[in-house]
Amino acid sequence: MKEILLIKYGEIILKGLNRSHFEDLLVGNIKKALPKDSWSCVRKSQAITYVEPAEGADVDGMIKRLQKVFGIVFIARAGVFPKDMDVILKEGPEYLAPAMETVSTFKVEAKRGDKQFPFNSPAISREMGGAVLRRCRHLKVNVTQPDTVVRVEIRDREAYVYADIARVSGPGGMPTGSNGRAALLLSGGIDSPVAGYMMAKRGVELCAVHFASPPYTSDRAKEKVVELARILAGYVGRYNLYVVPFTQQQLAIRDNCPEEHLTLIMRRMMMMIAARLAKKSGSLALVTGESLGQVASQTIQALAVTDEAAGDVPVFRPLIGMDKDEIVTIARKIGTYETSILPYEDCCTVFVPKHPTTKPALAKILESQSRLDMEYWVNKAVEEAQWEVIESEE
Repeated sequence: MKEILLIKYGEIILKGLNRSHFEDLLVGNIKKALPKDSWSCVRKSQAITYVEPAEGADVDGMIKRLQKVFGIVFIARAGVFPKDMDVILKEGPEYLAPAMETVSTFKVEAKRGDKQFPFNSPAISREMGGAVLRRCRHLKVNVTQPDTVVRVEIRDREAYVYADIARVSGPGGMPTGSNGRAALLLSGGIDSPVAGYMMAKRGVELCAVHFASPPYTSDRAKEKVVELARILAGYVGRYNLYVVPFTQQQLAIRDNCPEEHLTLIMRRMMMMIAARLAKKSGSLALVTGESLGQVASQTIQALAVTDEAAGDVPVFRPLIGMDKDEIVTIARKIGTYETSILPYEDCCTVFVPKHPTTKPALAKILESQSRLDMEYWVNKAVEEAQWEVIESEE
């Protein structure tokens, strides 16, 4: 039995005259996500993307990868039939039978994309319903609240048959690369990988910036961040991770600035460095995992002081209105949580003041910051930053 994967999407449908651009991006991302020898054809037609598995391909493995491709709402593994009603009624129920063993009620919905097909949609539904009942005698028809819907789609080339019970959900959103590139400030915590995922879901291509402070942070801490970056790559594809040596900068801040301002001046310097690396990488914005009020540096006043340091590079905070439980739920869903909670230190926990200011005035922070040669330390960090290409381990 020949099978095909029907890829259906949501928001892309609403893009009007620009829809083909988004569809082309999605097709490209699908091809990148799948092993080259797993598919024989990926094409789009009539608001659907069709993936034809190669002979002997691991179709379940293909579906698992497609579940991480942004823009996909669901994936249907469908039987492929000639546009011949006799063949559809004979072979379609046989194809459906294994999936239908798990349900008690069903209904049939047909879609006739080819208006030259001699049966209209109600007739197709009626005839297929009877054929399924003859093959699967334990079933009953329920047109209002069925356990599953059997779908028959008559398309341009072939007919496709599948049951909703056997389809799987995708992540939704917009295709990666459809909304520019941004630089994610990636720590080893729970929040920043989730922030990267949320922005990627809106079509943003990522690069990542991580600040390391050896010997206060260990090689294991860096390995943890690289592993988080690889998990994200399963959703966004390959991208660059910049690792910025930050020890000397933090020591300079500690030795020259008031203790209560240490965290904010450190965050401002990070923003300056990240903004320059963002421009260097062609990124149009910064992304952080900050949530309003979660810690002292994430009050409205503190965030405003931090943002000022980024200059003309906008800062996106997709988690700003979420509480920790909501963030953890997403982290578990995308597979980053268990890595994020590994007990390896982060540079943001180095030299934490006992009583940080929570309602800073920009003028006072700038006065404290003036005790440093910020331009020197920012340039030094940018020059010493090292980058590596991150790819998914799958």
